[in-house]
Amino acid sequence: MKLMTLHWKGATAAARADGSRAVVLEPFADVGDLLRAGSVSAVAGIEGPVVDLDAVDFAPVILAPSKIVCVGLNYRAHILEMKRELPEYPVLFAKFSDTLAAAGEEIALPAESPEIDWEGELAVVIGSTVRRASAEQAEDAIAGYTIANDVSMRDWQFRTREWLQGKMWERSTPLGPVLATPEEIPSDARMTTTVDGLQKQVGDIHDLVHGPVDLVQYVSTITTLRPGDVILTGTPGGVGHAREPREYLASGSVVEVTIDGIGTLRNRFVTEEP
Repeated sequence: MKLMTLHWKGATAAARADGSRAVVLEPFADVGDLLRAGSVSAVAGIEGPVVDLDAVDFAPVILAPSKIVCVGLNYRAHILEMKRELPEYPVLFAKFSDTLAAAGEEIALPAESPEIDWEGELAVVIGSTVRRASAEQAEDAIAGYTIANDVSMRDWQFRTREWLQGKMWERSTPLGPVLATPEEIPSDARMTTTVDGLQKQVGDIHDLVHGPVDLVQYVSTITTLRPGDVILTGTPGGVGHAREPREYLASGSVVEVTIDGIGTLRNRFVTEEP
């Protein structure tokens, strides 16, 4: 099953994909609202207004997660290109809800940073409350997966040893277009990132140093994870900052991140208006 959040009648609503259409689930303001209500199992039987997917205006699939936990240096190829050692423990940082943007939304390139980079990522969405989860509890707590682009202001990221200031820019992190429940993800699923049609990243989403279940276990040891919380699992090799010469996004750049079983997250980048 695939779920999404749409702009609908001046507000937002969760919806369920049904072939080439979306069934609007009007009682729920977004997919996070639906998860918090514990209603995913009943979604298949809910009827509502129908809209053509080609006409959908997406919102971020989760509007206001209580936590967005991000993992750095989690794909072996990316770790090596950044000239680092494989981490024994997950490298964690956080984002805030107002960093989130939607699939199809134009993303502003702030004038303060000329070194803006792409990072296609698999994102885990939590469906039930867990603390100190066992492996079985962690797996059961995963409602599904979506796609993120952890757009990074590299010059700000590396001003200090802490990465947060390069990762928390407002409306800089597209999330979507849909949440795919676990059975939708093939065992050989791959992620690709293209910039203006040129492939920049490719990776097997299962080839992580710390996989989704491990991450849910680890993060839930530290803090309670709740329905609608999001974990970004890291990016594979091929980011612009690690290329020779370095490459960054420019006004008009179009980034597409595709993951088998989920779909494509597409965003155009434009110079921010003063």
